Amino acid sequence: MNGFISFMASPAGRWARVFAGLALIVVGALLAGLWWILAAVGLVPLLAGALDVCVFAPLLSLPFAGTKIRQNMQA
Repeated sequence: MNGFISFMASPAGRWARVFAGLALIVVGALLAGLWWILAAVGLVPLLAGALDVCVFAPLLSLPFAGTKIRQNMQA
């Protein structure tokens, strides 16, 4: 299995996505002008980490849900 997807499905990967999403939202909130675009983009990794889904996994023919990815890693 792809190492990137394995990391993203792990608890550390989930936390990394949550923190990256929060960072994008904070930076977007601090910028003037089209700040809402960066803040909206930050919602994707934030929600993906919080909901335990990996948006890149289907591109590699892997399950969308993090629990199923971890089950495939153990099998």
